[in-house]
Amino acid sequence: MESKEQLLMELLGLTARSLTHLTASMTSMSFELMRSEDEVTKAAGRRMIDRMATISAGLDEHWRLIGELTGVHVAHEQIETIEEIQLQAPPN
Repeated sequence: MESKEQLLMELLGLTARSLTHLTASMTSMSFELMRSEDEVTKAAGRRMIDRMATISAGLDEHWRLIGELTGVHVAHEQIETIEEIQLQAPPN
């Protein structure tokens, strides 16, 4: 059985990975909002991107600390990303 410390480190890693995916998804959605013709929607997208940049910087610190705890340093680019899946209309 794994020690509680190992389980906690794994939990921290999984949580940080989930937050990283969530941040990336929200940033992507914000860029989509900026493509709108509506100026209010564009402005909301820009503000959200600024907020996501701040959150992402905090997550970089999480990853640094997780690396210190585990001895495995993971670069931001090495974090596995979620593939985007788009729904398509069923064939006729």
